[in-house]
Amino acid sequence: MNQDNQGLDFSTVIASTVHDLKNSLSALTHAHNQWLARLPEELRGGTEQGVVEHELSHLNGMLVQLLGLYKLGVNQLPICPGYHELDDFIEAQLATQEDVIKHRDILATWRIETESPLGFFDRELVASVVTNVLTNAIRYAGHALLISIEEEGEQLVISVNDDGAGYPQRMLERQHDYVQGIDSQSGSTGLGLYFAARIAALHERNGVRGRIEIANGGTLGGGLFRLYLP
Repeated sequence: MNQDNQGLDFSTVIASTVHDLKNSLSALTHAHNQWLARLPEELRGGTEQGVVEHELSHLNGMLVQLLGLYKLGVNQLPICPGYHELDDFIEAQLATQEDVIKHRDILATWRIETESPLGFFDRELVASVVTNVLTNAIRYAGHALLISIEEEGEQLVISVNDDGAGYPQRMLERQHDYVQGIDSQSGSTGLGLYFAARIAALHERNGVRGRIEIANGGTLGGGLFRLYLP
């Protein structure tokens, strides 16, 4: 085979495939919702239904991450920051997970502890990070999760806290090495944290870039994710 004919960009092929997968998943989710709507009310709940909805959300989140990472790699992920009402932002993120939260019987609460009701960030990009973190928090939570927004110095800090077992010590020790390889026990690749860190770093003001931080503890005692936005 001629070497010149091998110039097909493999990353572009993967991105195109992921895009097709995302469309297929969207069609599957729509069909599932239509099927669910036709069921009698007493058959719409249950653990299985919660699992299906959570995994559909999880798959969609992973595909969004992969497409986002591809666009970052080819410098096609522009940042469009603006002022957004913080309470509206949080409520919108929880609304996307409403059915899963209900089926998992999780108490989801939120609070805002800032002087200003507005935050300055790219809503779509930050929402993609928070949605992914929420999906994981729901997966590992016992019965509660908390989203909070506060100010630390001149940075806005969006936190997601759950009452689960918390992050493994290995992840905490290597949290700045976000692509950590596949964990044989959890199956985690670290790509979610890598994606979040890249999105955070796109936000910059006066030479200060956004960042993320993970820990255990917080109000609920479990995993605690923090997104710092300058």
